[in-house]
Amino acid sequence: MPATDLDMQMMDSALAHAKEGRPSPNPHVGAVVAQGEEVVSHGHHVRAGEEHAEGVALRLAGPRARGGTLYVTLEPCNHEGRTPPCVDAILASGVARVVIGCIDPNPHVAGGGADRLRAAGVEVIVGVRDREARAVIAPWVKYVTTGLPYVALKLALSLDGRIATRSGASKWVTGGDARHKVHEIRSRVDAVGIGIGTALADDPRLTVREVAGASPARVIFDTSLRLSPTCQLATTAREVPTWVITVQTASEEAEQALVEQGVEVLRVAQSAEGRIDLAAGLRALAQRGVVSMLVEGGAELAGSLLAARLPDELHVFVAPILLGPRGRPAAVDWAGPDTPNDAPRILEPRWELCGSDVYVRGPLAFGAR
Repeated sequence: MPATDLDMQMMDSALAHAKEGRPSPNPHVGAVVAQGEEVVSHGHHVRAGEEHAEGVALRLAGPRARGGTLYVTLEPCNHEGRTPPCVDAILASGVARVVIGCIDPNPHVAGGGADRLRAAGVEVIVGVRDREARAVIAPWVKYVTTGLPYVALKLALSLDGRIATRSGASKWVTGGDARHKVHEIRSRVDAVGIGIGTALADDPRLTVREVAGASPARVIFDTSLRLSPTCQLATTAREVPTWVITVQTASEEAEQALVEQGVEVLRVAQSAEGRIDLAAGLRALAQRGVVSMLVEGGAELAGSLLAARLPDELHVFVAPILLGPRGRPAAVDWAGPDTPNDAPRILEPRWELCGSDVYVRGPLAFGAR
């Protein structure tokens, strides 16, 4: 039986709830229990190790779930993890229908939950708001299918493409509203990363301060271990997890000085040029449970990531100022594409104003249009 307009509306509600919580390294999932047009209960996966969205919604619904419909954004699990299989709770609840946003993309479990529900006589509809459901879990999909975090790259620049004045001053190119937006983005990711050049120039904290939410882990890409043990990132490392990614040949003495402050140093393979192999660095972060990551600079790190086609999403803030031809070069330091058709581009860009700054964001594509 095909999905109805009511099914679409209820799934929209489940998708809204799915965006709540901080379940990483598990996916964001939302659920709604309904009797016809009446919403009986709803739930979302708050954090890893706790009750899944389906379990929350069914528990709150209690006996009122019987004969009703469960709307869930991701296929219910049929395997034992930190929590029992959600399919068990669904069958025990007595719901008559289960409407699913998208099938679990994990190749080891895809389809198992839906198949078991059907075998038990439950009506199952799959693919309602499929595109939107997949967008909610895009970071997790990359994580489980590639072993790499989902990378969002943030750039802030002037109208003439500069990131600092000729003297090197970069605080602040963009205004307060743009910085507030960046803190919102930070609050939604597992880690925020910068290159050593930015760390030395700005001595940032990289914490969430202007909005509610926990600060993500902080990552510094530092080939030669130049990060000072007295910088703000190092001296606060016992308060917020702080990782430095470097190469195997970096100074052990410099590492020890950072470790004494609470910094964890991750040594990975190096590239042919003797720099950090960025894919290896990202893989090391994924092994520590980093599903999503925001990279905030600098130009060299941004360029290296783009050259390796590693970013999945782009966030760009453009300030209505001119910093001049002698200002620091563009926000991205790389050779660039051979032709405009080869340029990385934002798909379906979303534009908005952040105070007096322009903000554009969206998924990133590489290659021809």
